[in-house]
Amino acid sequence: MSLNKVILIGNVGKDPDVRYFEEGRAIANFSIATNERGYKLANGTEVPERTEWHNIVVSRDRAQFVERYVKKGSLVYVEGKIRYRDYDDKDGNKRYVTEIVADRVEFYDLGRRPDGATSTGSTGSPAPAPQPAPAAAPPSPPPASDSADDLPF
Repeated sequence: MSLNKVILIGNVGKDPDVRYFEEGRAIANFSIATNERGYKLANGTEVPERTEWHNIVVSRDRAQFVERYVKKGSLVYVEGKIRYRDYDDKDGNKRYVTEIVADRVEFYDLGRRPDGATSTGSTGSPAPAPQPAPAAAPPSPPPASDSADDLPF
């Protein structure tokens, strides 16, 4: 058994590029940036913040959702598969591309916190409310207890 699954949460670098083909098929391409915080090692060495850029490819009705709602700066949650492909550029040089083929795209606008959600699930159909919601709900805290007998260990 094998698994090819990628989960990313990051900021969109520029507005998505959407292309339409015959029979109304659409493909959207955009990139997102993910950041790792910098830190200091025990010996005093500082490791700087690191930003990685990821190419995202979205098809079918998810592409129309992305075209309509996702903009530069949007915080997005992306689930998909990593794909590698190559092509020859116009000068005949071999080029290699790594991209994430998204099965799911959700986004969250940090300026608003409505109850309604807009996301694409496995079907890619957006939810009815056009306001975004968090990609994942924070876990609820465990119930308070004064008894040490409730500890799982």
